[in-house]
Amino acid sequence: MRRIRIEYLPTPLQRQFHQAESDEVLFGGAAGGGKTKAIVADSIIKCLKHSHVAVYVFRRTYQELEDVLIPSALSLLPEGTGKYTAGDHEILFVNGSIIRFRHLYMARDMFRYQGAEINYLYIDELTHFTKEMYDYLKTRLRASVHLSITPQVRATSNPGGIGHAWVKKRFIDAGPPLTEICENQFSPHLGKERRHTRLYIPATVLSNPHISEDYVFELEKKPENLRKALLDGDWNTFEGQAFPEWRDECAGYADGRHSHVIAPFEVPSGWPVYRSFDFGYAKPFALLWWAVDFDDTVYLIHEWYGASDANVGLRLSLDEIAEGIKRRESELFAGRTVSGPADPSIWDMSRGASVAEQLEKHGVYFQRGQNARLAGKMQFHYRLRFDEDGHARFYVFSTCKAFIRTFPAMVLSRENPEDVDTACEDHAYDAARYFLMSVPTVTAPKQKQKRRMNPLSEPKKTDGNRFLSL
Repeated sequence: MRRIRIEYLPTPLQRQFHQAESDEVLFGGAAGGGKTKAIVADSIIKCLKHSHVAVYVFRRTYQELEDVLIPSALSLLPEGTGKYTAGDHEILFVNGSIIRFRHLYMARDMFRYQGAEINYLYIDELTHFTKEMYDYLKTRLRASVHLSITPQVRATSNPGGIGHAWVKKRFIDAGPPLTEICENQFSPHLGKERRHTRLYIPATVLSNPHISEDYVFELEKKPENLRKALLDGDWNTFEGQAFPEWRDECAGYADGRHSHVIAPFEVPSGWPVYRSFDFGYAKPFALLWWAVDFDDTVYLIHEWYGASDANVGLRLSLDEIAEGIKRRESELFAGRTVSGPADPSIWDMSRGASVAEQLEKHGVYFQRGQNARLAGKMQFHYRLRFDEDGHARFYVFSTCKAFIRTFPAMVLSRENPEDVDTACEDHAYDAARYFLMSVPTVTAPKQKQKRRMNPLSEPKKTDGNRFLSL
């Protein structure tokens, strides 16, 4: 076989990216780590190594492909090995392999690739894509037996974007970096089991010797959230985060100081309990239960998040949802009257009996929630603010995993930067917004407030099993 030289000297982490055999690999986490160069180099290497393979490289827009990825790929393409056709955005190699540069801006654009056979799938800036987009593209991932290859997914990303929550859950929170995550899948049709693997390889500008020190100094001048995301690859805070004041600090779980997430405690009998609801079928539904103390501090004490996967609904019937609500409230809040707001759209009767009406047949009632998006968003800002003593007026029990996962990942809309991007997994956020609008507050106090009853000073703790077991 003829040796072909590529003018490319990979960093140690880029080399690990190229050598990884995992089914899915995410590379990056910070700016300047050499993500773009790695992804285009890897796609070219695959095409040179294997004949007649189809490689797809995705960004959200063609403009991003033309400005960054395609020029980078052409700079690495060895002379005489392939030809780029600008009109088709494709590199056709002399051995019959092809790289197709493609965009996926809207969800409906997925179906343009319904008949595609993707042997190797590359996605640049994965957090700009929804989980639905990612999953659909993976359904096109296949290869004929005669190619003798194993289809793979390779992606890069910085923190932030509409897909931040699901990418973080799938690659970052799944296990330690540089450690392969293994899952076994059994096929009832084939009668056999196979192992599926994925890997996260973090890289920062400090791991890339090809970047000058000037770039590091430039990143260090950025605002704190942007600096943490781009320089440190911090997935817990990032530029464009809708609620940068959110804190989840284990040190504050016991007393609620400088942490919005706290350890569960027994809710005093004198506190009213409410529920709020954002309906979903194909998408998740979110049912949240709240307690409010005598000082107007709200506590998210229990959740039922109807999801089978990130942003994928359980497809439960309204009968099942109603019975699930009644069972939880009979076990958790026996003797209490519980009601609260819901998405106003559940009163829509344009297609027959409304969702609200069908729930009421089971004795489950809601009030019509206020859907003022900007006013609702401001209620979070008012309550999340800490006073001089480090206490807020919005707390979440550490057992409410779905809210804790999705709320910090809310990003601002590009079209309306005062609002949350509705493409996010915003169901728990919306349910919480309806509730906060039902108990509105003015700006949070900046000074320490004397509280009539503070459950976080000497609370009656619980291990949370009552909440987790339902």
